[in-house]
Amino acid sequence: MQLILLTPTLDQSGAEKQLTLLACGLRETTDWDIEVVALTRGGPYQQTLEQHQIPVTVLGKRFKFDSGAALRLRRLLRDRKPDVLHTWMFTANAYGRLIAGKNPACKLIASERCVDSWKSNWQRRVDRHLIERTDRLLANSQPVADFYHQLGYPTSKIVTISNGVEIPPPGNSERREQLHREWKLPAGARVVAHVGRLAKQKRLDDLMWAFQEFQQLSDNTYFVIAGDGPERSHLEDLAIRYTCDHLVRFIGHQPDGVSLMEGIDLFWLGSDFEGMSNSLMEAMAAGVPAVVSDIPANRELVVPGVTGELFPLGNKTAIAQLSDRLLNQPDVYDRMSKASVERMRDEFSVERMVTRHRELYLELLNEG
Repeated sequence: MQLILLTPTLDQSGAEKQLTLLACGLRETTDWDIEVVALTRGGPYQQTLEQHQIPVTVLGKRFKFDSGAALRLRRLLRDRKPDVLHTWMFTANAYGRLIAGKNPACKLIASERCVDSWKSNWQRRVDRHLIERTDRLLANSQPVADFYHQLGYPTSKIVTISNGVEIPPPGNSERREQLHREWKLPAGARVVAHVGRLAKQKRLDDLMWAFQEFQQLSDNTYFVIAGDGPERSHLEDLAIRYTCDHLVRFIGHQPDGVSLMEGIDLFWLGSDFEGMSNSLMEAMAAGVPAVVSDIPANRELVVPGVTGELFPLGNKTAIAQLSDRLLNQPDVYDRMSKASVERMRDEFSVERMVTRHRELYLELLNEG
């Protein structure tokens, strides 16, 4: 099989990580010809792919619609003659389907990773127009599948394959101590953390308010915020306004979010909407119980009372109370920690994700 994975970039973000895990997993388990094509630029994951002998081509797109990049993609597809073209996210989904969608010899999968309520009317019109050129619309969670079904995709074309997560080795106290020194925390500090882009959909205002309540309930507790984005300066101002800035650590974007999990005790996520949060999965795989908003995507991962807790969207007091209860019941905390790891290993492993994709590609080819 000749497989091409088409993505806008190879930046260090959630979708790009899943693409890289998939490509490397397929390289290890098949003899297929696999190539990754980035429309705009490469990025940190390009090196990982090339280390696994997966060729990467960067087309250098510079504009919203770049006719030169479109021509280069057309030539590449003509030369490679892929059996399957698997595109990722809106820009690659649009370019790939517009250019290759009428070729009956190439099966086309468009992958959507989030409940994209942010899309403008013209983007939704593009999505609808390209339905007939799509063999499968691949969602990473049921809420994403439901969103695109409402947009007009028939259920016969929609497939759901969950993200995969790697299970890290058990943490060690030395690494925890190292992280706490880097974050300038005192001995015995307990840490709640958010890892991800600092954007409005994450409702970090709620988390900051919840933390100023929580720190009044729990001594020697700190809030670590890993990530960058348009909300950062606003959140820094909020921490000062709530007089808890001395307990909050903004550590910026981190190249390895997984290693951070060894330094934290609770993972917080307050989002309005998600596809399937990689950071939440990484926290659970590391045995970090999570307190997260009760939205469909989070309910697919967190089993309340078993692997963590769900709070009503926007209920700041509930975040503080649930977190305080968890940290002050060591037996419950330990049980949730173990259950989180088991759930990720049993139901959301990288191996399972790769196998599901392999089966999907073969199923499409067998359809003729």
